[in-house]
Amino acid sequence: MLLATLLTLGFAAVEATVGLWAGSLALVADAGHMLNDAAALALAAGAAWLARRAVSARHSFGFGRAEFLAALINSAALLALVAWLVVSAIERLQSPQPVQGQAVMVTAALGLGLNLVVAWMLSRGEKTLNTRAALLHVLGDLLGSVAALVSGLVIAVSGWTPIDPLLSLAIGALILVSSLRLLRESLHGLMEGVPFGLDLPEVGYALAHVPGIASVHDLHIWTVKSNQIILSAHVVVHDLAEWERILEQSHALLDARFGIGHVTLQPEPIARRVHWRERTSQHHSIGIAQHAPSVQAADQGQAVSKRTGMKRD
Repeated sequence: MLLATLLTLGFAAVEATVGLWAGSLALVADAGHMLNDAAALALAAGAAWLARRAVSARHSFGFGRAEFLAALINSAALLALVAWLVVSAIERLQSPQPVQGQAVMVTAALGLGLNLVVAWMLSRGEKTLNTRAALLHVLGDLLGSVAALVSGLVIAVSGWTPIDPLLSLAIGALILVSSLRLLRESLHGLMEGVPFGLDLPEVGYALAHVPGIASVHDLHIWTVKSNQIILSAHVVVHDLAEWERILEQSHALLDARFGIGHVTLQPEPIARRVHWRERTSQHHSIGIAQHAPSVQAADQGQAVSKRTGMKRD
């Protein structure tokens, strides 16, 4: 990732110089995006290094969450870039300026080739939210190079300069959509939300149907880093003597079906005195048919139970 950072940073300086000389907003915008890419790649490399550090007595989960922070910063930087592109394009539409089409074409073509190389390097690396954020930056810049190339071609052939800011706006719109998606995912990870692609009730139902389990409650699923899903739950069992078998089957189920490898389950005897009461709509309960498990939200003492329509106090 260090080589990709240096290549991107070096060409950004070249592209900015040519863009200012040629009067091309698309080329200057692409240079600004490449500078943003270099910062994103450096941030991603730092976060990846930090995430690989060993756990300690002070940080028992390690530093994997650094990749969420890096993705959050990168998405915010992309949004700032989009805002700058929109303002600059509107100003250029109101006050058209001459553009050196041929110089723009040559520089954009070189930038396109460089972005293809960097994107290929990143795509062969570890697949995490952090590297995905960096790859998103590079792909956005690749589109910017295409826009600058098309802009230079159109201006060289026809002299129609509005194509330059119009294509910049189109690229800005594409970057905006991807940036908002990345921002949503990074914030979701930092807020310890249930990972996208997993449904907490579905996981609870599956766990409650492991032979020997009477009910499941206090079920929580979150991520420390994008490729590490963690689950914890309290499991009420019919017979504690069967716990080793139940635990092994539960781990196998969660890993094979849901990709959850870090699991902590606390067994509880079914003979333990538990008070149950009818659930009402104010508890945001999920309507379940007779004899089916039911799930409550984690912050309300959730329960997944083979008993019908009941919730633990």
